[in-house]
Amino acid sequence: MKAVIPAAGLGTRFLPATKSQPKEMLPVVDKPAIQYVVEEAVASGIDDILIITGRGKRAIEDHFDRAFELEHHLRQSGKTELLAELEAITELSDRGHIHYIRQKEQKGLGDAILCARLHVGKEPFAVLLGDDIIDAPTPCTRQLLEIYERERCSVIAVERVSGDRIGSYGVLDVVSPGGPLHEVRGLVEKPEPSKAPSDLAVMGRYILTPAVFECLQRIGPGKHGEVQLTDALQLLLKRERVLGLEFEGRRYDIGDKLDWLKATVELALKRQEFGSALGEHLGGLLEQMGKRKSRTGKKGAVR
Repeated sequence: MKAVIPAAGLGTRFLPATKSQPKEMLPVVDKPAIQYVVEEAVASGIDDILIITGRGKRAIEDHFDRAFELEHHLRQSGKTELLAELEAITELSDRGHIHYIRQKEQKGLGDAILCARLHVGKEPFAVLLGDDIIDAPTPCTRQLLEIYERERCSVIAVERVSGDRIGSYGVLDVVSPGGPLHEVRGLVEKPEPSKAPSDLAVMGRYILTPAVFECLQRIGPGKHGEVQLTDALQLLLKRERVLGLEFEGRRYDIGDKLDWLKATVELALKRQEFGSALGEHLGGLLEQMGKRKSRTGKKGAVR
């Protein structure tokens, strides 16, 4: 199966950091966000990856390319561990057989996926958003693939979201609120929280049938004047089944500043070289914050 990774967005939520670099290249611990996404695709058994880029995204291509001068320098300097990390990126690129195409205009996620039509052809394919990291014991895309292999229909990764946050996502209307697998009967893009059909929000992983391309061509611009994948999936529902899966794992939206901070801290804590020292440091910070709150409660604001 092929995978499509849309990575053409402007990253406006993370300005000014994304003024001169793609949001997908923001480092999470010591790797750019998009490397985690490609690693998930490859770990799920996918060996043909198309990354949809745009103007100013050349750094993504450079990251997965060879860096001969840097490799030579590391080899001459005896920095074998760092050299091995660079070689691992090259191996990842080779295993994933990464290709690139540009979305020439910012017309939304649906239009970005439509750019992949000729590459994908008439086969089912995976979609992994380039700024979403999902930390899971079984790769999220692999979880969706297992459902597809059994049900032979499109499968969407979903997560329960409460409160006003639900208005930031595509939301499923499902036959039954039970889970973790849901029969979808409708989708709404970024509804008002009071009008959301459920608390099941669409996350950045999909397995889609090729019929979605025709649906994307038929719909016009939707919310915010963009071609919305959610609208195309609503049209697809008139022809085929669509399922929603509450996946196992922790999802981070790297385009969101707070989520990026959470991802950096939580993933670093899992690393042997950082975990212990970072945990002690965070524990010390929490203790200091507790003392400040205690003093503030007794004597007023601490200056």
